[in-house]
Amino acid sequence: MTLASPAPRPSSSEDARLRALAEDVLARCRQGGASAAELGLNIDQGLAVNVRLGEVETLEHTRDRGLSLTVYIGQRKGSASSADLSEASIAATIAQALDIARYTEPDPCAGLADPERLARVFHELDLWHPEAPDAAAAIEAARRCEAAALALDPRIRNSEGAGLNWSRGHALYANSHGFFGAEVGTRYSLSCAVVGGEGEGMQRDYHYSSARAYAELDRPEDIGREAARRTLSRLGARPLSTRECGVIFDAELARGLFGSLVSAVSGGALYRKATFLLDAQGQQLFPSWLQIDERPHLKRGVGSANFDNDGVATQAAPLIADGVLTRYVLGTYSARKLGLSSTGNAGGVHNLCVSANAGTLDELFAEMSRGLYVTEVLGQGVNLVTGDYSRGAAGYWIEGGRIAHPVEEITIAGNLRSMYAGIRAIGREMDLRGNVRTGPVWIDSMTVAGGMTDDEAEDEA
Repeated sequence: MTLASPAPRPSSSEDARLRALAEDVLARCRQGGASAAELGLNIDQGLAVNVRLGEVETLEHTRDRGLSLTVYIGQRKGSASSADLSEASIAATIAQALDIARYTEPDPCAGLADPERLARVFHELDLWHPEAPDAAAAIEAARRCEAAALALDPRIRNSEGAGLNWSRGHALYANSHGFFGAEVGTRYSLSCAVVGGEGEGMQRDYHYSSARAYAELDRPEDIGREAARRTLSRLGARPLSTRECGVIFDAELARGLFGSLVSAVSGGALYRKATFLLDAQGQQLFPSWLQIDERPHLKRGVGSANFDNDGVATQAAPLIADGVLTRYVLGTYSARKLGLSSTGNAGGVHNLCVSANAGTLDELFAEMSRGLYVTEVLGQGVNLVTGDYSRGAAGYWIEGGRIAHPVEEITIAGNLRSMYAGIRAIGREMDLRGNVRTGPVWIDSMTVAGGMTDDEAEDEA
């Protein structure tokens, strides 16, 4: 395999150039009448390759630059952005932001973060791993991935393709308090999706790997074969009759359950009173054994960062302690709206880690004995105002502690508040590919609605 020439970590001279540009923009904002200003500068490059049936479908190199600018005239706010860093474009962006600010209504909560909350300590997060494959090597890896999937079993009849993507970025945030913070990072992913058939039945599934360093991706052949195995395991899927039963969410899907928690306790939902967890701080939401901690300084973490989108220092802190909601998720603006302090979460959380209290997935199956294992959800059926949860789903029926058969064309429903309280166990096999780190989640009871009658279900058993 050929790797592209290693890209060095952005040099101190590059940092200095961006800082000088930021200082110039901030000074021009003040000269134009702004009482305060903040900006973000981003420089990104990447490669995206997609191969289908051995042929290259897409090959895209990207190089992007961007400026996002917010100015304040007193408590009037104006924002503008540009993907062009030429002098003329920067001047126009400054003028546009200032014009918007002059015509907006004053907002008593608008303004920069308090200076004492800005980041002063910058941890080494080990996010920069620029040894990336060139186009030829990326195509080769994608082809190997897809070929391994197609070769696994003759029932794998078609492919939706395999894709390799990488990106490296350099971002700077600065404001008129004198804060300058720079972050660099790399991301890599390799995925494959295939279609399998037996008789007239057809199914598709996929698998992927992602990492901060290219060398840490799973082998292309392993990704392809796993995509094929997942597809084959779904052949013969059928509906269920409507019932109440235990449900285990695959770890990848379980991230969404906790993502809904974050959305429900975030500042925007709280000050708009658009959440089922209004005034929930200090309340028992989960079983007493469950802990959820935010760890923003994990080395090579997907969500690792030294500061949030306001420049506020990130900090390790519990979100759920012994099942109790200890705090909300707040940026500077939402905190002021609520009369609280920022939690360093403007832009979201950073590496949310969910505790486990159980063993492997197979051990969860054995303990549950009978129920549903969900591996796919469809639609957007989560109402954060009421907490009602209803989504199309597919997965596997568990009987006698083992997978009995695949299922499809079902709907799972419940209410997030009761679902959180009803978490029976979380497995130790953690999915580390996202900003939420969790194992599979077993909820003791949900409504499963299917298209079969009880008699049809008995006939199929």
